Formats: sequence, structure tokens, C-alpha cells
Amino acid sequence: MTRRWRIDGWRLDALVAVVALGAMLEGAYAGVPRGGIAFRPMDAPGLVVITVLTLALAARTAAPLPAALVTASGGVVYYGLGYPGVFAAAPALICIYTLTTRGRRLQAILVAVAMTTGVYVIIALADTDPGPDDGFQWIMGWLVASVVAGEVVRNRRAYLEEVERRLCQAERTKEEAALRRAGEERLWIAQELHDSLTHSISVINVQAGVAMHLIDRDPAQTREALAAIKESGQEAMRELRATLGVLRQADGDGPPAGLARLPRLVARAEAVGLPVSVVATGERRTLPGDVDRAAYRILQEAFTNVLRHAGPASVTVTTAYHPDKIILTVDDDGRSVAGAGADGMGIIGMRERAVAVGGTLTAGPRPQGGFGVHAELPLPETP
Repeated sequence: MTRRWRIDGWRLDALVAVVALGAMLEGAYAGVPRGGIAFRPMDAPGLVVITVLTLALAARTAAPLPAALVTASGGVVYYGLGYPGVFAAAPALICIYTLTTRGRRLQAILVAVAMTTGVYVIIALADTDPGPDDGFQWIMGWLVASVVAGEVVRNRRAYLEEVERRLCQAERTKEEAALRRAGEERLWIAQELHDSLTHSISVINVQAGVAMHLIDRDPAQTREALAAIKESGQEAMRELRATLGVLRQADGDGPPAGLARLPRLVARAEAVGLPVSVVATGERRTLPGDVDRAAYRILQEAFTNVLRHAGPASVTVTTAYHPDKIILTVDDDGRSVAGAGADGMGIIGMRERAVAVGGTLTAGPRPQGGFGVHAELPLPETP
């Protein structure tokens, strides 16, 4: 495994300071002239100035503005005392660059202008007339380059940070969308299993009660009840396989849940002794898949509630087709149990299915007795 070495923090500042110190000492003791200007030999005060420049440069990350002020003024003093070398401005250039990368551009420009002015004053007060090689233009050019380079680096870093931020945000959004889809799928599975299995189990429960009651007195009707139990069990298995088939991205067994299966639903209810009247008004039309499934599941759950709570009753199912919606009504004349209008899981599931397709659903005891479910599901306008 390859290990990446990286120097940062105070170690990087110390390394830069050591390199700058070596360059300043080499230039001072090698006697590198500055454009022909006379210079004095390096002595103790010059070494003190170089040491101060080095220490200030080492503190540029912790205190960029004080470091820039010290290195700029120290560079002016160094050149004003007439020491040799061309690298005394390097610490100030680096500190000005650091200020700019921190977004403190105005401070960096002011320090650069102050240092440029100081060097210009030194050259103007020199014993010899300034010439084209006096070093002023050289220092001014490098100061401008430091500010420009710092601004470029700062913009580059800001761009990379923004790209990273957007990538992180996109990743979070993707994860949130995946969690939301998973939650919606779990809710859909729960609704499908609740609506289909609860209805089948309710039918089985009723038929089992009939069979136990008639097992000795009427074996023939008992056999019919057991046959109905078997058919309800098979229907529950088909519903379960269809739901699992959708999860596996495969075709489920039997036709998809929709109002086309309403006759079978009515037949199963009548088989357990529940008289059902079906009324259809308006012009029948093909419903969108999600609306068709929601309508069937609402009717199925309404039948289940009648079987479980209404007792001996008859049911009237009305499907009214309108140009912009379909209205479903399930009314029974059975007993209205106290608290039957409370939102149980069945009513909550019906309401969620209606809302999922943009519709509404109300359910509760009827004034004339019994219980009623009323759902309105929107439809696209016919061309």
C-alpha cells in the first residue's frame, strides 16, 4: 500500500522559513548586488534583521497580517541599511500571498503598496541617481504577482470546495430519495397485504363459523362453507403471489387488482350471506392503473369492514362515473358499533389510497343507520 506524505501546518511554515533563510544568507554572503547599487558587508544587525524576517515568516499561518507587516517593514529596513542580496523581499511576498489566499485581499494590497513605497523612498534618497536596474521595478512586479497568484489560488480553492459541497449534497439527496422510496414501497406492501389478506381472512372466519354451526345439522351446507374457505385461501395465496411478483419485477398471477374484479368480490361476499346490490351510473371508461387499483382496494376494504363489524346487513355499492372523477359509495344497513367511525387501520389505509391518487375519502356512521364509505378519485379529462 502506497503511503502519501503530506506536510502541513507549522511544519510547512517552518520549512518555508528555513528555505527563505538559506536564500537570504546565500545572497547576503555571496554579495549578490541589486542593480549596481553599493552595499555594506553583512554584519550582526543584518543578521538580526534576517532572523526577524525568518521568525515572522514562520508565523504566517497563525498570524498572517502581523507576519506580513513585520516582513514588509523588515525588508524595507534591510534594503535601507544597504545590505546585499535580492531575497530579503521573499518573506514579505510569501506573507502577502498568504493574506490573499485567506480572502484578505485589501490588507494584502495595502501591505504591498506600503512596502513598494518604502523601497521607492530608499531608492529616491540614495546618494546615486536611480537607474533602470535599481530593483524598484523588480520588487513592485513581484509584489503584484504575489497578490494575483494568491487571488487565483483562493478562487481555485473556493471552486473546489463548492464542487465538493455540491457532490456531498447530491449524495445526501440521493440517499434521502432512496430512503423515501423504500418507505413508500414498505407502505405499499403493507397496504396491499392488509387489504387482500384481511379481506380473505374475514371471509374465512365467517365461513368457518358457519361450518362449525352447521357441521352436525346440515353437512351439505357445511361442505359449501368449507369449499368457500378453500376458495378464499386460494384467493389469498394468489394475492400474496401477485404482490411478491411485483417486488421481484415479475408478472403476478391472475388479473391485476382493479374494478374488473368487482364481480368476484361481490360473489365472495354473497357466498358468506352478505346481500350486495351493485349500482353503476355514468359512462364506463378505462381507468388509469393507479386509480383502478385504488378503487378496487377501497371497495375490498369496505367489504371487509362490513363483514367484521356490521353483523347481519345488506350492502349497496355505487360506482358513479363522471368526466373528471369516479365516485365510490359503499353503504350498509347493519349495526353501527360505538367507535366504528374511529380511524382504524382499514379506514386509514383507504384514505391513504385515495389521497395517493389525488382524491378524498370519508367514512362513518350514516344518519339512517349503518355505515358508509364515500370516495372521490380524480380522472384525466376525456379528449
